[in-house]
Amino acid sequence: MSSRLVLKGMIGFYIVLFFVYLFGPLVVMSVTAFNTPNYPQAVPFERFTLHWFAKLADDAELVEGIQNSLLIGAAVVAIAVPIGLAAAIVMTQIYHRARSLYYLIVVSPVLTPGVILGISTVIFWKDLTTLTGMKFLYSGIVLATIGQATFISAYCMLICLSRLQRFDRAQEEAALDLGASYPQVFWHILMPFMRPAILSSAVLAFLSSFENYNTTTFAILAEKTLTTVLAGRVRQGTTPAISALAVIIVVVTLVGAVAYEMARRREEQREAAAKATAARAERLAEAASSAGIA
Repeated sequence: MSSRLVLKGMIGFYIVLFFVYLFGPLVVMSVTAFNTPNYPQAVPFERFTLHWFAKLADDAELVEGIQNSLLIGAAVVAIAVPIGLAAAIVMTQIYHRARSLYYLIVVSPVLTPGVILGISTVIFWKDLTTLTGMKFLYSGIVLATIGQATFISAYCMLICLSRLQRFDRAQEEAALDLGASYPQVFWHILMPFMRPAILSSAVLAFLSSFENYNTTTFAILAEKTLTTVLAGRVRQGTTPAISALAVIIVVVTLVGAVAYEMARRREEQREAAAKATAARAERLAEAASSAGIA
């Protein structure tokens, strides 16, 4: 047996071992969602059932946590994505020597522990609502949204910045020279170019909000989210209904990832077709110009 064959076999073994380590717990968890015992059990598999999915739908506390998580996630996307986009644009516009300080300030919430963000959010907004009398702002949903948006907006900024660094400023200058206003340049030139980054940052913001625990557990006050409900259930002992919820989340995530990838590839194909059409038109124009000169 040659050394190359042995090397290929070892590489294949480690690849298989990696995927087993990565997806093995998900497979076992999925099996427990369709098994009949009252506790999560994959082996022995007694009988196929969908009872735990119905049990999940009847769990009022868990359903309330999911609804709050979806509401907070949507609100975080609405706040964090525009802030991240604005921060990325400012990063490319400010004076070069100030960018390091600006970057440090914008990214600092990511480096701050979530526990500190949650506690500081509650203390700050409690004092602010006491001084201003706006008591409606001091609620678990609002505080959790604000606390999460403080650091998730930094993630969105990094995604938008990586896309913005590839933007050709000559397009803006050409549009301004042709009489376009700055809002027109922003909406018709910059925003179409930034659309993939905006969609990516929106997905990241929603998922980061949906699974966040450290900041949420302190900022949510008396309200409940999915992560806080699950944390309480784990302390008391889980049931296959939790596995059923995990199966639903995995399926929804996979469907969303596939749909996003398909949309991204269609967008790339449209961009490639547009570039090919422009290049073809340029070649025809050059050919017509050369024929006219001749």
